[in-house]
Amino acid sequence: MDFKQVEAFVNVVRFKSFSKAADATFFTQPTISTHIRNLEKELGVQLLDRRSRVVEMTPQGAKFYKYAVEMINVRSLAIETLRGSADKIEGILEIQTSSIPGVTFLPEFMAGFRKKHPDIQYYVSLSDTQAVIDNIGERRGEIGFIGIDLSNNSFLTTKVASDQVVMIAPKNYGLDGSISMSEAVGYPFIWRETGSATRSTFEATALELGYKKDVFEVAALFDDMDAIIRSVEAGLGVAVISKKVASSLGNRVSIVEINDFKDARDFYMIQLKSTSLSPAAEAFAQFVKDSVK
Repeated sequence: MDFKQVEAFVNVVRFKSFSKAADATFFTQPTISTHIRNLEKELGVQLLDRRSRVVEMTPQGAKFYKYAVEMINVRSLAIETLRGSADKIEGILEIQTSSIPGVTFLPEFMAGFRKKHPDIQYYVSLSDTQAVIDNIGERRGEIGFIGIDLSNNSFLTTKVASDQVVMIAPKNYGLDGSISMSEAVGYPFIWRETGSATRSTFEATALELGYKKDVFEVAALFDDMDAIIRSVEAGLGVAVISKKVASSLGNRVSIVEINDFKDARDFYMIQLKSTSLSPAAEAFAQFVKDSVK
């Protein structure tokens, strides 16, 4: 088994595309395809389902993937140790993040780390909190950023930032300052997907105050933060989002605090326990920890 074959397989899984994997690794697409065909031939199983537009793993591929990532990371760590080149950090660092960290503090961490290690490249996947947890658990990424504190023995968790949730409303609603939860439920809401930690936290608080989920009028459901903001701006309804994100919108929307919902939210960096990180991921995780001390 050749490490180039294993790396080709891992990169196609990460990028869900032969062409994107080729671009990211500076190989040609035929070379990537050949590596994976030879690997499948040696293993005697099909690792990838090539029939759809987005390349996905077969069940056998999913079983092999976690071992493939571990092999690559251990190999990289061994080489770095023998070379004694701890200051030379390079490669592609795959990060999984929920939307709020992805558009607030994470870019600053990435920029600061790349100033120290200019040979680093990032592949960032933006999704909801539950998807981030699932993807890190399945080793689709080494480092994740989410909006909940995991009580899970499988993950290492580090608090990295805090924020508050506010409501944004169309300018023509005439809202300003703050309102109560009883007033907030009278407006049509634009929600994030059900895996969103922001939505889950807000719904949990509303439930504690006696408001069930079905009391909210749902105007729309989006899995994209920009679409939510533009929909609020257009007058479709209100939404609950990060105060840091809302503060960056200028006067495009009205920012309204909900009196019954002022608790700060914490955000966390997560990684799998008992799993070797690549030198790049190990260095990045330590950089983040040092930055928030």
